[in-house]
Amino acid sequence: MAELTVAIGGFGAIGAKVARALDDGIPGLRLVAVSARDHDGARARMAGITAPPPVAGLGELAGLADVIVECAPAAVFAEVAEPAVEAGKVFIPLSCGALLQHPHLEARAAETGARIIVPTGALVGLDAVRAAAEGVIHSVHMVTRKPPNGLAGAPHLVENNINIENLETAKLVFEGTARDAAKAFPANVNVAAALSLAGNGPDNTTIEIWADPGVTRNTHTIKVDSDATRFEMTIEGIPSPENPATGLLTPLSVLATLRGLVSPMKVGT
Repeated sequence: MAELTVAIGGFGAIGAKVARALDDGIPGLRLVAVSARDHDGARARMAGITAPPPVAGLGELAGLADVIVECAPAAVFAEVAEPAVEAGKVFIPLSCGALLQHPHLEARAAETGARIIVPTGALVGLDAVRAAAEGVIHSVHMVTRKPPNGLAGAPHLVENNINIENLETAKLVFEGTARDAAKAFPANVNVAAALSLAGNGPDNTTIEIWADPGVTRNTHTIKVDSDATRFEMTIEGIPSPENPATGLLTPLSVLATLRGLVSPMKVGT
């Protein structure tokens, strides 16, 4: 299999870990570029990388690599996504919530030959949800509980003046569809967006979000009822020390997705 070149859009906690793993060596994959708002800061974070790639603009990545990994703030999602899809590249987005706000990308990818591959992320059981969607899914419901500092600054909290400081008990801060959750908490509920895309759609997937001082991990409980199966699963992800809004499993999921592109054998749908 021919080698695939990889560019990473966003060089924070997730992007840096993916870059280091690629630099350590994954057969069939080669890191050729990264992008970050702070170019000097990105270069500083490359300390220890054997072959530091150039730092480019977000919009330039599509012209530099076969595979574009997006792990940037949701606000700049389109700056990475649009050029990647237009250029017919493999596009791996982590801002799945932002993907819901750009539904035209899927149709455009069909025209340009691009592939949009959403990583599993923290969502254990995604294969089962995708399989159930081949039949009839009756309902999908997710309850997310996060330490309050992992939700701090979310647009929904700011716009509705919801205070989650110094909580002593869990507080329900959102209840609605996955589509609305993606707008309300763009940095926090990408797992809900991925779940909705795999299963019943963003308008038929419901979610509760709790700020819970009693948990130290990002906890997601998902219930699925379909004509073929009924199951419940709970995931307790360890928050990243650099960014409590995301988990340590996320960069590992990106690496597993990248390996799947070049591996001669792939386990799971």
